[in-house]
Amino acid sequence: MSAALLALALAAPPDALLTTAERTDFARTGRYDEAVRLCRALAKAHPASARCLEFGRTPEGRPLVALVASAEGRLTPERSRGRPVVLLQGGIHAGEMDGKDAGLVALRELLDRGRKGPLARAVAILVPVLNADGHERFGPNQRPNQAGPEETGWRTTAQNLNLNRDYTKAEAPETRAVLRLLGEWDPVVYADLHVTDGTVIRHDLALLVEPVLEGPEPLRAEARRLQAALLEKLAGHRPLGFYPDFVAPGDPSSGFAAAVAPPRFATGYWAARNRIGLLLEAHSWKDYRTRVEAAGDLVRALLELAAAEGERWLAAAREADAAGARLAGRDVALAFKAGPRQELAEVLGHAWRREPSPIAGRPVTVYERAAPETWRIPFFPEVEPSLTVKAPRAGYLVPAAHAAWVAEKLRIHGIAFREVGEARGREVLAFRVAEAKIAAAPFEGRQRVEAWGEWRPERRDWPRGSLFVPVAQPRSRLVLHLLEPRGPDSLLSWGFFNAHLERKEHVEEYVLEPYARMLLAEEPGLGAEFRRRLADPAFAADAEARLEFFARRHPSWDERMGLYPVYRLEEPPELERGKVPQPTRSGASTTP
Repeated sequence: MSAALLALALAAPPDALLTTAERTDFARTGRYDEAVRLCRALAKAHPASARCLEFGRTPEGRPLVALVASAEGRLTPERSRGRPVVLLQGGIHAGEMDGKDAGLVALRELLDRGRKGPLARAVAILVPVLNADGHERFGPNQRPNQAGPEETGWRTTAQNLNLNRDYTKAEAPETRAVLRLLGEWDPVVYADLHVTDGTVIRHDLALLVEPVLEGPEPLRAEARRLQAALLEKLAGHRPLGFYPDFVAPGDPSSGFAAAVAPPRFATGYWAARNRIGLLLEAHSWKDYRTRVEAAGDLVRALLELAAAEGERWLAAAREADAAGARLAGRDVALAFKAGPRQELAEVLGHAWRREPSPIAGRPVTVYERAAPETWRIPFFPEVEPSLTVKAPRAGYLVPAAHAAWVAEKLRIHGIAFREVGEARGREVLAFRVAEAKIAAAPFEGRQRVEAWGEWRPERRDWPRGSLFVPVAQPRSRLVLHLLEPRGPDSLLSWGFFNAHLERKEHVEEYVLEPYARMLLAEEPGLGAEFRRRLADPAFAADAEARLEFFARRHPSWDERMGLYPVYRLEEPPELERGKVPQPTRSGASTTP
């Protein structure tokens, strides 16, 4: 055997550390127990530089595992402080398995390199599969817009939840488990590894980093530098720097648009917590080997950059935390839309045409896969706010009736709050819902709400045990996303307060009729107002609306109807005597 072949043989991993993808020439991917076994085997093979930890359990009882890798042996959250931590996540959608196989292969190689590689200056954490239950709903052709592997898992969990819509509402056990993991390790970069579809293009991958288009400086500047560096390092894969989803679904002529990920998504969520979120979308029509290699190259490039530039990322994250604590009273954008400016983008695609479809009853796109073509199509590179709010000068007050479950949400997000004592007639800003549109069909298990209204001064009481959530804290942007009622990822928008939009007490018609006649006789101004309303044909024809006009003036009318049970405070409440805020492991503060 030649010296070169001997070196290659010595460098080859033992069979026990190979993935099913490698064993089958990337025709197949392994089952979930393989990911757990390889996590433990790699930790056993490198006891000084790797650790396999269990960070949660799925609803069906499967362990959620993460492989921690550091050539310096920084294998606990405490020992990782001061080093850039990069958390790599695969399988949040368990039909998209590239991140699992790419991550296991790349970390195996980097562990073998030891102090000669980026793990000498950076800590890597790999969650090979977050959606473990969905992974084991295993079968062929479950990703019909994807070229391999032969069998995959399912997109959603055993509870039929899409985990990459769950970050703010945090309902799935898997989401809560990974949020605890994030809180404990505080990675400066959280990379979510996906496979995209929807278009037929020749690029291997798309790469998006947050916060790039909006967010605090200098973290935003570092995110832009990181995206540019990764696009350069991965140039051989012809990466795109935007999500390849057409402005008009299915129509290439409509072009592409930049976007800001809302915090229901992993990358948008981590940016709202003043860290860098990274989304990899390998392109589904590339063969599985190509996609895994592209994802593996991304992992290696990201960790190399973390080793070289991670200290600067950490400094930018600290500055973003400090800026978050100064957000009180300032304007904050909570939602965005594409800006009007457009330019031409060159995209490597295929010849296509739009033709009528007797199946869909509308035009559809037909691609000619044998005819490569460079598209020159519109690209909208900018965004502008579609919803901006002014942060309260002090914070938010959550009355005691909702304190227990809201406190659980705040803790899992690492948001500081404290318990306060009873108050009477306190001046607050209250939001009353003037109009609400409740979705007819559920989305991710919840009836979502669009609410319109405005904050107005009122005097309200609250009992002991209510919660004060200050804006002056590092995660203030996330506070606003959760508690501003019109925010698209607020607890109100996710339907957690729908009971407060329901009318619970009614006045029988035979009681209301004479009461209305009495009011009209006693209050001439009311009669004039009623006649003005009758000039509206829709109101005049709606018996229930006419009756409600008077029901709202009856003493039995619920004054809390439509009152959002979270108040804005311009001055902080007094801390209840004897209650001293205590820090939690995730950095939030509560009272004992």
